Amino acid sequence: MTRTLVLTVDRDNDLGVKTGIRGPVVGRRQVMAAALKLGIADPEESDTNAILGALSQHDNLAENNSEEEEVEIAILTGDEKVGIRSDRAVAAQLEEVVAAFQPDKAILVTDGAEDESVLPILQSQVRIDHVEKIIVKQSKGIEGTYYYIVKALEDPKWRSKIMIPVGLVLALFGLGIMLPNEIGGVVIGGLPLVTGLYLLSKGAGIEATVNKVIQEMRDNADAAMFSSLLWTATVFSAIFAVAEGYREYNIHITTTVAKSVVWLEVVHSALAWIVIAFLTSTAGFMLLRLKRGSFSGRLLILGIFAMVVYSFVDTALVVSTRVLRGESYEFSVPEIINDLQSPMIWIVVLWMAMTIVRSLRTRQAQTERYWGI
Repeated sequence: MTRTLVLTVDRDNDLGVKTGIRGPVVGRRQVMAAALKLGIADPEESDTNAILGALSQHDNLAENNSEEEEVEIAILTGDEKVGIRSDRAVAAQLEEVVAAFQPDKAILVTDGAEDESVLPILQSQVRIDHVEKIIVKQSKGIEGTYYYIVKALEDPKWRSKIMIPVGLVLALFGLGIMLPNEIGGVVIGGLPLVTGLYLLSKGAGIEATVNKVIQEMRDNADAAMFSSLLWTATVFSAIFAVAEGYREYNIHITTTVAKSVVWLEVVHSALAWIVIAFLTSTAGFMLLRLKRGSFSGRLLILGIFAMVVYSFVDTALVVSTRVLRGESYEFSVPEIINDLQSPMIWIVVLWMAMTIVRSLRTRQAQTERYWGI
């Protein structure tokens, strides 16, 4: 006997929030009751159409299939906080349904891309033969478009995604007009910068990385507290770097020193704070990894490598500033060794750290014992 399971997924758990029904909902009668309750609670909810579409698909299969084929229908619900938590809920409910019905194949009925994003989770436990998307016919008039924009803004999920960025841009623009010319110009000029960074983070997937870090912080509250302190220090170090560079610029801009020397002095004065910001952020990630037991030693090596780069750049800036100021620099072996003393020490430290981490990994692979590396 072939068993077919018709699935519809409510990833953001609108069914549970608006009707109090907990997933999974299995069986035609139960699914029909859930669709009716959700439709009464919110007639404009698109998940109702997806559930009705799944019922239609179930009835068509039940009418056309032979007696040797069995069809079942189920609703899987996630969580309001769409992400890892909702996907885990969907996976757990699917496992429960599969264990009870033991389907040979499944059909997914969905109302949009958000619910379709759980398709890999479904395919990990059951074979998906077909995906049907329910698209509700809408009015194409201007009034209809205005209506759906208004309804989207009333939805908390869309309201936060649309109104917060727009409101922030308008607030900064108004603040820039109200402030004095120089400060206001900086504020208004910062709008394209902030917008560009936001688009860059979306395109590069930085937002997903930040969400992953936040989730790790929730799972490891003790380490998260100290990591938050370190990341706060990172923010202040970045602010100090800008302030120190600005202070150095104001000191030298009134003098007769060449502009190349001025900018080298600005970078040199801010360099230490930039490195501190990088090291504190790296230390924050190291704490989270140690708490989770997934510390690989790479962050430690990365921090030491940052010190190697800092020592070389610092030495290069000092030598370049001296030469551009007209001071004599003797390119002799003792002078070069003296200037490169600090970078060479950090290179040795980096080599030692890489050797220790490599040896611990080898020992762990040989003994199959966890060393935390």
